[in-house]
Amino acid sequence: MQIKVLGSAAGGGFPQWNCNCKNCQGVRNGTMKTSRRTQSSIAISDNGKDWVLCNVSPDICHQLLASPELNNPDVLRGTGIGAIILTDSQIDHSAGLLNLREGCPHHVWCTQEVHQDLTTGFPVFTMLSHWNGGLIHHAIVPEQTFSVSVCQSLRFTAIPLLSNAPPYSPWRDRPLPGHNVALFIEDGSSGKSLLYAPGLGEPDDALMPWLQKADCLLIDGTLWRDNELAATGVGKNTGKDMGHLALSEEQGLAALLASLPAERKILIHINNTNPILDEESAERQSLTQQGIEVSWDGMLIEV
Repeated sequence: MQIKVLGSAAGGGFPQWNCNCKNCQGVRNGTMKTSRRTQSSIAISDNGKDWVLCNVSPDICHQLLASPELNNPDVLRGTGIGAIILTDSQIDHSAGLLNLREGCPHHVWCTQEVHQDLTTGFPVFTMLSHWNGGLIHHAIVPEQTFSVSVCQSLRFTAIPLLSNAPPYSPWRDRPLPGHNVALFIEDGSSGKSLLYAPGLGEPDDALMPWLQKADCLLIDGTLWRDNELAATGVGKNTGKDMGHLALSEEQGLAALLASLPAERKILIHINNTNPILDEESAERQSLTQQGIEVSWDGMLIEV
């Protein structure tokens, strides 16, 4: 199984277009050892030719131009992307669908809760119905394994996450189980597995067996500390408000990841304020010492 990190940042990217925090200034003026990042999305393949797109960033067009392996050179117009899976209905994971309208129809797998949000509060499905058949919805039922028409050796299971619904959703601050899911992806040929969870508010008893089972973890690394936005002066929301578990808290994500048996533990969906973006920071060195990696745009992971 091949995983291509198309985008590794949280909403707004890095640097964020309207932000002058220490990190964003550092990447702009070259005083920080780091790299620019687009908003989070990944692609998965079992053969290197056919791909499943997991989440569709607003930056998707730039990401695809930087990923020639997702192109299909055998057709006048076409793509190597044969399926799309959404883990939630957050704008930074779904707005890019609008940029893929020229390629409609697209087959999109998501839960009923995500589909409802994307036909009401942010009606992407409705808007794109005017483009060559638009988006064809395939319902995901949490904890039921499913497959897609391409990449036949891959099996997907959606695991409900304790997180939050988008700010535009009527279910904000009272989400249902299907509003946020992780994807447990198993390659039937190799037996290897990946757990992809770019939005993780709190690991619970239902999620822990999957975290312990996966050979590779690609996990939410949004914030270093829960009050990071306030501490850096750029916002008021805490990580918990937004549905993200901070890395450094006493019961934080870094400590949890360090205790798990996975061969690789990799962070994705990293906010522009997070000090781990500075490759020379103490926080980054702490992660390295614990065997935790930080993803970057264009990173290729083989499981």
